[in-house]
Amino acid sequence: MTTSPRVPPGTPRRRTAWGAGAAVLTALVFGFGPAAPLTATAAVTAGCSGVDSDFNGDGVRDTVIADPEATVAGRPRAGLVRIVLGGGAGSLELSQESAGVPGAAEDDDQYGFALAVYDADADGCSDLAVGIPYEDLETGTADTGLVQINYGSPAGLGGGKAVREHRQGEGWSLAGAAEAGDWTGYALAGGKTAAGTSYLLIGAPGESIGTVEDAGGFFYVSANGATAGGTNQDSVTAGDVSGVAEIDDRFGSSIAATPTHIAVGAPGEAIGTKTFAGGTAVFSHTLVSGVPKPLLGLAQDQDVISGAEEVGDGFGTSLAMVPYRPTGATSTTESLLAVGVPGEDLSTTVDAGAVHVFRITASGTFTQTAWIDQDTEGVDQESDAGDFFGQRLAAVNSSPNTVASGTTTRLAVGVPGEESSEEHPEKGGVQIFPLVGSPGTSDHWIDPGYGIPGIPAPRQLAGLSLGATPASLYIGMPYGPAEGHAVHAFSWNVESGGAPTATFKPGEGGIPAGDVAFGAVTR
Repeated sequence: MTTSPRVPPGTPRRRTAWGAGAAVLTALVFGFGPAAPLTATAAVTAGCSGVDSDFNGDGVRDTVIADPEATVAGRPRAGLVRIVLGGGAGSLELSQESAGVPGAAEDDDQYGFALAVYDADADGCSDLAVGIPYEDLETGTADTGLVQINYGSPAGLGGGKAVREHRQGEGWSLAGAAEAGDWTGYALAGGKTAAGTSYLLIGAPGESIGTVEDAGGFFYVSANGATAGGTNQDSVTAGDVSGVAEIDDRFGSSIAATPTHIAVGAPGEAIGTKTFAGGTAVFSHTLVSGVPKPLLGLAQDQDVISGAEEVGDGFGTSLAMVPYRPTGATSTTESLLAVGVPGEDLSTTVDAGAVHVFRITASGTFTQTAWIDQDTEGVDQESDAGDFFGQRLAAVNSSPNTVASGTTTRLAVGVPGEESSEEHPEKGGVQIFPLVGSPGTSDHWIDPGYGIPGIPAPRQLAGLSLGATPASLYIGMPYGPAEGHAVHAFSWNVESGGAPTATFKPGEGGIPAGDVAFGAVTR
C-alpha cells in the first residue's frame, strides 16, 4: 500500500468545538496580499476542445492512471503516471525522468500519489496536476512535497507550456517555509468556480503550525497561479473563531469541491479526549484576504449529526461532493457532501465504517440528509468488523443543471476491508448508492469475481482507489495478484455484479507491461 502519515502519539487533546458558531474554522494568508481580481477566459484556444480531461484537444476524453510505487530509473517507489489517450490513440508516461519534467526520480517520492485534472489556464485543453508529497527538496528537507502542473495543448501534454511547480519556500508560489514532513500535494482537487475561474486545492496535512506538528493546512491556487493562499485552523478572520491547530489533526488529508463549496478533512482531529475522532470544514470560493471564506464545521459531537465522536472514527478520512439543485430551484448553488467515517463502530462491530451525507446551502447552512452503513434498511451486504466502509469515496452529478435525483446523483463507497470468506481477507469491494432518496432503493455491490474481473484473492483491497467522471466510475485494482492489476470503468447505474464498460491493464491496449501498483490513483 502507499505510505500513510506517521503513527501519531495517543495523547488526549482538548475539545475543539467544531460545531460552535457559523464559521468554525479560520484562515491565514502565508505572506500574500489581497487577492487580485479574477477574470474567466471564455474563449477556447484553437486546437483545444473544451472537453473535460482532454489533454490533446481531439475532443475525446483521456484517462490518467498513476503507479506511485513504481520503480523509475532504478529508484524504488519513485512513481510514474500513465495517460491513456482516448479513441485508441495510445498512451504516454510521465515521471520525473520525462523530458521537460523538473526534478529527478528519487527513492520514495511517490510521484502521482494524488492527481487532479482541470483547465488551469482556461485555454480549453485540460491540464494535469501531479502531487509528489514525499519529494525531498534541494534544501535537504525530507518529505516536504510539491505539485507539478503539466499543461495540455493541441500537441498533447508537454507540447506547449513548460511544467509549473507549486511549492513552499522563498520565491515559490506557496508561501511559508519548506519543512520536512509537510506532505504538500498529499491531496488535490481542481475545477472551475461558478464564475468560471479555475482553482486548484493542495492539501499539506503534515504542515506544522509553530511547534504543533502535523496540524495540517491547504493552499488555494486560482487564476493560473496568480493568487495563492494558505489556510489552517489556527488563525483569525472575520466571524466566529473555533478550532485550533493541534498535533496530528492532519487538516488537508482529504479535499473535495464543487463550483460553490470546498470541503477539507481533518481525520486526526480530537474531540475532547476522543483522539482521531475527526472533523471536516466547509468553505466557499469567495476569497477574503486571498483565502477561501470559512462557512461551517462538521463533526459527530454536534447534536444534529448522527453518531457520537469516538476514538479512531476518522470522520473526514474521505470526502466526495457534487453540485445539488433541489426541487423548485432554478439554479444550482447548493452541494451534497459525503463524509467517510471508516473507523466508525456499529454497536460492537469495530471499524465497520459509515458515511454521512449533508446538504450544504449557498449561505453556509447544512442539513444531514442520510447516514449510510451496511446495516441500513434495504442496503445490500451487512457490516462486519474491519470493513472500513467509507475509506474512499467518489460521487457524480451527471446532470447538475437539473433537479437532482437518485439516478443523476450517485455515490461510490470503498470497502477495502470486506471479506467474503476467511480464504479472502481484505478482498474488498465497492458499493454504489443514490445520493438523493433512501440509500437502499438502488444500491449495488461489486467486488473481485463479482463484477470486478479477476479471481478473488487476499488483500486485494478493492475500493481503495476510486475515480469519478460524469459517465463512469473508475475502480483501480493496484494490489493483490499482479495479473489482476487494472483499472475498470463502470456505469454509475451498474447492477450488482455487473460488468465494466472498459478495462485498462498493463500489457494491453498500448499500455506498457509491468507495474507495482498500477491504478492506485485514477482520474
